[in-house]
Amino acid sequence: MLVEEGGQGRNALEVLFVAAENDALPSAKVGGIGDVIRDLPPAMARTGAVVTVVLPSYGFLQNLASAVHVATVSVRFRQSRQPVEILDLPGTYGSDAVRMRVLHSPDFAPCGERRVYCDDPDDSPFATDASKYALFGAAVLEAALAGHLGGAELLHLHDWHASFVAVLAQLDPAFSALASRRRVFSIHNLALQGVRPFADHPSSLSAWYPWLEYTPQALADPRWTDCINPMAAGIRLCDAVHTVSPTYACEVVQANQPERGFHGGEGLEQDLRQKAADGRLLGILNGIDYPSSPLATAEPVSTLSSDVVWNEWMLAVARALESSISIDTHVRSVDWLAHQRALDWSRCARPAHVLTSVGRLVNQKAAILAAELDDGKSVLEHLLARFADDIALVFIGTGDTTLERLCRGLAGRYANFLFINRYNAQLADTAYESGDLFLMPSSFEPCGISQMMAMQHGQPCLVHAVGGLVDTVVDGVDGFHFKGDSLVAQGMALLERLDEVLIQRSSDPAAWRVLCESAAARRFDWDSAAIRYRRELYTLNRENS
Repeated sequence: MLVEEGGQGRNALEVLFVAAENDALPSAKVGGIGDVIRDLPPAMARTGAVVTVVLPSYGFLQNLASAVHVATVSVRFRQSRQPVEILDLPGTYGSDAVRMRVLHSPDFAPCGERRVYCDDPDDSPFATDASKYALFGAAVLEAALAGHLGGAELLHLHDWHASFVAVLAQLDPAFSALASRRRVFSIHNLALQGVRPFADHPSSLSAWYPWLEYTPQALADPRWTDCINPMAAGIRLCDAVHTVSPTYACEVVQANQPERGFHGGEGLEQDLRQKAADGRLLGILNGIDYPSSPLATAEPVSTLSSDVVWNEWMLAVARALESSISIDTHVRSVDWLAHQRALDWSRCARPAHVLTSVGRLVNQKAAILAAELDDGKSVLEHLLARFADDIALVFIGTGDTTLERLCRGLAGRYANFLFINRYNAQLADTAYESGDLFLMPSSFEPCGISQMMAMQHGQPCLVHAVGGLVDTVVDGVDGFHFKGDSLVAQGMALLERLDEVLIQRSSDPAAWRVLCESAAARRFDWDSAAIRYRRELYTLNRENS
């Protein structure tokens, strides 16, 4: 028990977590923020804090069997007031010190039930989601004002979706009683900022809050001054800003350099520099939960690398794919090919090296792999062709249609590529557990979870030397780095470093074993992170705000 000052009693620190995702609830996760909101509140409770987590219902969470009606609040929004129901989900975290609240309105499911985020056309980005979260922010404050979200003295807001809480707490006199409560803003994905017009659109600040008086400079996007930037507003209006790794906190104060494949502050570097200059920007690395019993990493290399283990793994993959495909009304060719390839591999000898990768197929994660070299072929194709006789690549990912199309095409042409174009937690776990080398070539990475998952199973990672990947993988000790000054240079560096790594693995098995053991011994635990939240992030005061 890591109880800190105050304990879980009358004087315990009370924190309200406001977020868009939570993997502690079914179907309420899209990305890494869901993992954080699942794992961080219990860790905070172990420091002696009392935590309340609040999430929109998305049209279905209010129907969970455990949901209990708490109250209904009247929320001022657009030109009227509308009811929003507050529900408690007891037992979500298995701790009395962590409460789970869901706010329900039909407007929290504008694109259908179980859809956390909506897809808007290119000419109106974020329109649907921004309206949804603008209402959610107002509802959170109404519920807090009425005492239905505990007595939180600190509001912890996660990404742009939660920033409307800061906007209204600071600017709306109706919530003046909450204005003095400390506010902390965590950045999970700086690339998504929720930018919308100030006016003249149904999804705009004046449409959501027509009564609000504000100075545009406090809320405006630095590039489009006729627009509100919720991410920028969260940075400016909160007492402390937090990134989910220390190296990323250093990167975000630098300007974007697209020609180098460097994303920096995504246009908000000036705001972040100001926060850093005021001593209010802090990077604390995310964590993962570790099992209490040792993992299979204690197995000898010869056992993990055996044909029997390989065949059993591939047969399990084929069965899992078959189970997933059986519930589809139409069998996609990419799923059929993956199923057949896994079956084929289940009857073959294990390749010399098994590479794995698990992640969303989006530019952040896969732009380097998709980059074209001088011959017009992608880095991924060069990888598959150059090491055709030595490797098998197991790649699990879904996302951008263009990137999916690239992977589907390569899976059809290269027999050493198993592309699983659907997310399955069980398959992801087997990839973390059973590969020889995990690839994570993110162009930028605020923290990253996949590399931690692979490392705990003793699988070293080859990573782009950015963000949280630098903070978790030590080059040559428990994994490997590559870097370059452009997308093409980064792709070439990946291929060159991979060549070196595979030679090292083949030529010196004893040294490789030490490296695997070092990876398995690393710990990025939530308890350590939670203590830093309390001692450092949550204690930053509001001087000079």
